[in-house]
Amino acid sequence: MAQSADPKIKRALVSVSNKDGIVEFCSSLSKDFNIEIISTGGTLNTLLEAGINAIDISNFTGFPEIMDGRVKTLHPKVHGGILSRREVDREVVEENSIEEIDLVIVNLYPFVETISKEGTTVETAIENIDIGGPSMIRSSAKNSLYVGVVVEPSDYKSILEEIRQNDGSISLSTRKRLAAKAFTHTSNYDAAISNYLNEQEGSLPKYIFGRYKLKQELRYGENPHQAASFYVNSNNQDSSISNANQIQGKELSYNNIADTDAAYECVKSFSDPACVIVKHANPCGIALGKDILEAYEKAFSSDETSAFGGIIAFNQALDLSTANRILDNQFVEVIIAPGINEDAQKALSTKENIRLLVTKSLGSQSHEPKLLSVNGGLLIQDNDIGTLSKENLQIVSERQPTKEEIENCLFAWKVCKFVKSNAIVYTKNYQTIGIGAGQMSRIDSAQIAASKALERGFDTHGCSMASDAFFPFRDGIDAAAEIGITSVIQPGGSMRDQEVIDAANEAGMAMLFTGMRHFRH
Repeated sequence: MAQSADPKIKRALVSVSNKDGIVEFCSSLSKDFNIEIISTGGTLNTLLEAGINAIDISNFTGFPEIMDGRVKTLHPKVHGGILSRREVDREVVEENSIEEIDLVIVNLYPFVETISKEGTTVETAIENIDIGGPSMIRSSAKNSLYVGVVVEPSDYKSILEEIRQNDGSISLSTRKRLAAKAFTHTSNYDAAISNYLNEQEGSLPKYIFGRYKLKQELRYGENPHQAASFYVNSNNQDSSISNANQIQGKELSYNNIADTDAAYECVKSFSDPACVIVKHANPCGIALGKDILEAYEKAFSSDETSAFGGIIAFNQALDLSTANRILDNQFVEVIIAPGINEDAQKALSTKENIRLLVTKSLGSQSHEPKLLSVNGGLLIQDNDIGTLSKENLQIVSERQPTKEEIENCLFAWKVCKFVKSNAIVYTKNYQTIGIGAGQMSRIDSAQIAASKALERGFDTHGCSMASDAFFPFRDGIDAAAEIGITSVIQPGGSMRDQEVIDAANEAGMAMLFTGMRHFRH
């Protein structure tokens, strides 16, 4: 239905949990524009204490707030006042003594904040599910032809400015924009509740909606002709790329974000000082050291060529000596760490295009589900957080592994989880020396890993080998034996396991089965 002019705002309803800026906003509405204000509960008290003339919702409806405030705005006079189509509903409005409401300022009970607190019970969470708030928001958004709805304090300033410039009203285009924002607000709220309750039952949601919020529009996607944006889970409490603070450098690109996520999630899996260098979503160098300087030097020497233009992740705060060594060694796109000291930051500022990201304390690997889009659909799975200890290993070879071989095999196994399948990783002294990734056959990955190690002059005798899945044939073991690999860790489970074990025994290798696979696509 067309409007001949924007309706002048005469009456506003205010009920907010987030009270940032609400006193200043309502003070201006009341004193500058003579807008009548109706309010509820804690918001009403806040306004009255600030000297703002506000009407109690109970006086407006003629009905008291009941059930500890659960029922206060669910009333025909409230929703009739919001949903009135002005001239169309004039007769009904007058017959029922309904006073029309032109502006609704509402935000909701802090459900997400509540469930984020340690020790929150289901009962407490449920009490923080807002009922009246979403109803008022949806009513006013539906009736945006006549009513404005404000759900974010960040909009207060611009709304006041528009009312001032528009002779006491808000334009239809602004009301429509606010309505779209309002429905987004309620859908995200409902999504948070749905996700929480499904998680309590240990089940996946039947619909995925509202979980992610736009953080950044990117320059482009994987390639310049592709548009892209970065969305984050607004309820994410993990230390991650999603809530990292960028303190220097150019804007992150789509590929930067993907590679940095791969690097940081990998480095989080180690407790000793560690460095991970990633290029095109695959690690090209990973190492442990007595400190992060040694870890970086070992990781860099793993594959100096591939490290050029890579992403570097640390699991400890970046210090000056390590920063200087990076500057001496290579061109780097992104550095991410749980802390960067002042001297290191100053040194890296000489290369202003390096993107420096600081995260929260390291934390553990994320339990956030992994999402993969397919044409017309979405795949969702648990994150691969499977880990192993020495006690989980099954030794299937004739020769027993040494303590050092077991530890290096476990290191290689952790690395293997972050390499694209088919994945083969060679390690020595807690350093990757050859990585074969993303090949269609496992023998190709084994041969690529071997060639990388030999080309870079590593002594491969006595090294460890990890495979992300079982060996379908003995050829991968034979290739490893040719360069002196002495210990192998793999899931097992092939119909030819005995053939593979025999190959290890013939070469004098120790072979460890994990019973766990680590495909990564």
